[in-house]
Amino acid sequence: MAGSRRRGPRAGVRPLLCALLLSLGRFAGGDGTGGDFAAAAAAGSAAAPPHRRFEYKYSFKGPHLVQSDGTVPFWAHAGNAIPSSDQIRIAPSLKSQRGSVWTKTKAAFENWEVEVTFRVTGRGRIGADGLAIWYTENQGLEGPVFGSADMWNGVGIFFDSFDNDGKKNNPAIVIIGNNGQVHYDHQNDGANQALASCQRDFRNKPYPVRAKITYYQKALTVMINNGFTPDKNDYEFCAKLENMVIPPQGHFGISAATGGLADDHDVLSFLTFQLTEPGKEPPTADKEISEKEKEKYQEEFEHFQQELDKKKEEFQKGHPDLQWHPDEVFESVGDRELRQIFEGQNRIHLEIKQLNRQLDMILDEQRRYVSSLTEEISKRGAGIPGHQGQVTQQDLDTIVNTQHEILRQVNEVKNSMSDTVRLVSGIQHPGSAGGVYESTQHFNDIKEHLHIVKRDIDNLVQRNMPLNERPKCPELPPFPSCLSTMHFVIFVMVQTVLFIGYIMYRTQQEAAAKKFF
Repeated sequence: MAGSRRRGPRAGVRPLLCALLLSLGRFAGGDGTGGDFAAAAAAGSAAAPPHRRFEYKYSFKGPHLVQSDGTVPFWAHAGNAIPSSDQIRIAPSLKSQRGSVWTKTKAAFENWEVEVTFRVTGRGRIGADGLAIWYTENQGLEGPVFGSADMWNGVGIFFDSFDNDGKKNNPAIVIIGNNGQVHYDHQNDGANQALASCQRDFRNKPYPVRAKITYYQKALTVMINNGFTPDKNDYEFCAKLENMVIPPQGHFGISAATGGLADDHDVLSFLTFQLTEPGKEPPTADKEISEKEKEKYQEEFEHFQQELDKKKEEFQKGHPDLQWHPDEVFESVGDRELRQIFEGQNRIHLEIKQLNRQLDMILDEQRRYVSSLTEEISKRGAGIPGHQGQVTQQDLDTIVNTQHEILRQVNEVKNSMSDTVRLVSGIQHPGSAGGVYESTQHFNDIKEHLHIVKRDIDNLVQRNMPLNERPKCPELPPFPSCLSTMHFVIFVMVQTVLFIGYIMYRTQQEAAAKKFF
């Protein structure tokens, strides 16, 4: 299995980065890098997407998720998993619980995509252990790896919420492959076995978290919706693995486990799609049902609809006090304030996320530019001897050093932006009594981080400007002295005389008072 390469999604330029882009354009201009990047982005967007076909036998979604006998169609659950009508609780918030749910039949898709919607909620600031999404050759109904079996043959995407190795890098999303012969290193969170990873906080979010896992043309991509917005298509890049080899047939599954700490691990939906490359013939549909069966299903549906309408009328007659009232539609003043605070936090988070994406794009372009210059230096240094080659070498060295300085400074700005993103991601939903105060504190912290980012960008622009164009600070006028040395000495002597006189006066008064005793 090959390693991974991170690719951040493209985003539009924001006003805060205009100065940074202009300064970088002075060094990157004229080499065609920006044009090639834009052309590549346009070519990538113009590529035809694969054909998607929904596979219901490898999916589940509420409502009416569970049958009357407590089973989920086409799926098998084990351990402490609890299916219900609208979700499956893989592991409840009790200590040392394990659960999993797996497809009963193997999938034989060359390319596929799964979309998983889940919630991980708990009372504590730290949770455990986590949740895992699987594609393996065999079912791992029970075991020590997030509720599934160890030494699996396939790939697992782990949503690890507990920091076992003490490196303070959790919650995290880790991709680990296995050929069925390696034990999972649980004590170190699989750090030496991870093929790719990213840090994302998926606990206690106001909306369900969504994970989109795509295996297309031997590349495994993981995208995450952070659960801060109800937008189902608001995904951000997590990790990508090229040349990923997995079993040609396997089971899809999802498992979870708890330890000394406990969270509720709920899965709301698991949707599977088969992908077909453009130009290839899409898979044929299943055999259509006969007209007789269609009429039978239609009659059953109409009968069910009539019974449902009757039950609704009976309930409304028996509970007239539960009728709908228009006043319940309008929100109170407190609810409106909390909603506005949450919407403001959400907008700030989206803006900072766009800035972070833009910095990722700039860093990627600068790295490619530096690598191309380094190759050019090595070629010219080996092929052109003499004095003229030495001058060219010096010019190229100057450019490379300048690019390294830009990379270092942009990395500092990116680190500051990452701290701000983590700060905004840690903001909890303002539903508690102290939510307004905590939100105010978070806004102040975010404002401070943005000021730091702006200051770093201004410093970067100033350093890259020519010396003759840099603004000079005006010279300060001479500060007038309000107190001469002689006046100060006289003032000190007067204060000393007054202090000594006061001490003598107090001594005489105390001696006179003693005569009366």
